[in-house]
Amino acid sequence: MVDMTSFRGPVHTPQTHGTGRTPAWLPAIRSVGTDRPWVWLAAAWQDMTAAPAISLAYGALAVISSFVLVVGLAVLDMEYLLLPMAAGFMLLGPLFAVGLYETSRLLELGERPTFGKVGAAYRRNGVQIAGIGMILMLAMLAWIRVAFLIFALFFSGETPALDQLVDRIFFSAETLPFLLTGTVFGGIIATAVFSIAVVSVPMLLDRETDVFTAMATSIAVVRANIKPMVAWGFLIALFMSAGMVTAFLGLAIALPVVGHASWHCYRDLVGTGR
Repeated sequence: MVDMTSFRGPVHTPQTHGTGRTPAWLPAIRSVGTDRPWVWLAAAWQDMTAAPAISLAYGALAVISSFVLVVGLAVLDMEYLLLPMAAGFMLLGPLFAVGLYETSRLLELGERPTFGKVGAAYRRNGVQIAGIGMILMLAMLAWIRVAFLIFALFFSGETPALDQLVDRIFFSAETLPFLLTGTVFGGIIATAVFSIAVVSVPMLLDRETDVFTAMATSIAVVRANIKPMVAWGFLIALFMSAGMVTAFLGLAIALPVVGHASWHCYRDLVGTGR
């Protein structure tokens, strides 16, 4: 079990309901320092060592799913969608990590996580979790559509062969404007998804609340903790990107670490009650 108090000093400053930027109908939102993401990662590592089988099983599933995706795109001659699909996977990450949140929740309660208990987590508040899952899926589809249009704009709708794909994307005259455009639009979508999802999925797992309250709480968390959330978003992107560039093998560690840490992010920043 991870005791978060072992990592923290007197850094929490809960905002008062009904004043400032937090509506009275939301839970109390805590403000934290920019170093807190490292605390969440330290707590995540403790969770991984306490429940290695479940954590690594999720990581292995992410690796296998990535390999299946690559093979599927290759069979369909759609290798050019590999990069946007990889980015899209990050958008769906909060939903994929529900079992990791449940593992951390059980450890926090002093209970022993099992595959049965973790699998059952998706049924708790299942309608609302499915609702935010639909929103995240729509965001991913929107990103894929935007990425496809950007690719068509810069490469005249031509699909380069697999052996030419890297050269065309990264070493051609269109490379810089293509990457800049993709980064800007991708960053806008990623920021929006991060804002509504950073604590909303763990909150739906932990509380009997609705998807709109959870998303509003997540946005309030980001607004109250701009610098820590920027740092946390950067670390998530760094960990997941590192997992992907290692032929996806690094996801076996990166995904469970980020998933467990996201639970501790939620528990650190969202107070009790309405």
